[in-house]
Amino acid sequence: MKRKDKTSNYKPAMDRAKDLKLAIYAIQKGRAQSGETKVTIAAVAREAGVSTALIHNHYPSIAEEIRQIQGRSSRAMRDVKHQDLIAERQKSKGYRQEIEELEAKLAKIASINEVLMDENQKLKTQLRERNVVELVPSSRTDKSRV
Repeated sequence: MKRKDKTSNYKPAMDRAKDLKLAIYAIQKGRAQSGETKVTIAAVAREAGVSTALIHNHYPSIAEEIRQIQGRSSRAMRDVKHQDLIAERQKSKGYRQEIEELEAKLAKIASINEVLMDENQKLKTQLRERNVVELVPSSRTDKSRV
């Protein structure tokens, strides 16, 4: 029994890259022999007769090209996420500033409240010491007295 040489199945990297680019082109033009219609890494791998791992591990530029075609470029996604992060940091900064302002207002109001409560207590004490009776307005008025 004659053994098949494993190296006969391997293509040079340049030839394999060309096959992958042709597979992308064929899918884009609707001429894929595998019947693929959407450009994905898995579809390109099937069309070229290779594994998706081969594309990911040995042809990252082609994987990136496929992602760009899909609108999912890692660079574009990174840039979008970076812009989102900057916007969220701005919002967070604004919220922190608003919290500081509100805490300062709250401290001021609490201080005023303490002063008013203290003054109120002093006035009540003075009223008790003078035996002054508080007048409570009645709900009805007696016109016969006027």
